[in-house]
Amino acid sequence: MSAERERQVTRAFVSLANSLVDRFDVVDLLDGLTADCARLLDVESAGLLLADHRGTLHLVAASSERTRNLELLQLQRDQGPCLDCYRAGAPVSVADLRTATARWPRFVAAATQAGFVSVHALPMRLRDTVLGALGLFGTQVGTLSEDDLSLGQALAHVASVAIVQDKAATDQIVINEQLKGALSSRVVLEQAKGFLAQRGNLGMDEAFGRLRTYARDHNLRLTDVARAVVAREIPAQRLLDHAATRASRPRRAKPS
Repeated sequence: MSAERERQVTRAFVSLANSLVDRFDVVDLLDGLTADCARLLDVESAGLLLADHRGTLHLVAASSERTRNLELLQLQRDQGPCLDCYRAGAPVSVADLRTATARWPRFVAAATQAGFVSVHALPMRLRDTVLGALGLFGTQVGTLSEDDLSLGQALAHVASVAIVQDKAATDQIVINEQLKGALSSRVVLEQAKGFLAQRGNLGMDEAFGRLRTYARDHNLRLTDVARAVVAREIPAQRLLDHAATRASRPRRAKPS
């Protein structure tokens, strides 16, 4: 492992560990998890599905809009690696999606059209409870290394612990409440992204980046910013102006 990758891995785990002691935004945490997976593992992007109290999966995070659309297609068509992973509670790995056409015909067609040719799904698990599935999507044929699979599963495990960090984390009622909150927050975030994208003529990925940057620069929870944008408590133009101002600032020189 290179020194730079080791630093990135350390930062990813520190971020997850901080959520165990601080008041944190679960949607921001899980979006960060998918971004970390896309950056640290030999995949192009990642998405995350969590189940509600009825066992119905919902999209809660994705590192890109095309991954978000692909995860949603799995839910709509009731087929795909993340669904199989969640139901079996075990990893699913397909090195070449062309070999899975009979298994997931509509998913494979959509994935290849989006530029993905391999997929790996890892269970989000807390002891005996499977919370959801982490999907890893690649643009190159091949399996992930054992190191990448272990790292991906470790990130998923720590995130699972963070989601249900309450003292009664083994209580199914507590787990359900945490997941319900995450899913509700995701709906608000998607509304804010759509509103900001329309107002600023932005892509959905860029709109999300503007929301997240504003939240971090002002030390606010991402979900709180999203709710404020939807409620018009924070004008969309303020976020757009903030991004423009931030981009115009001269970068500090790195210390020698």
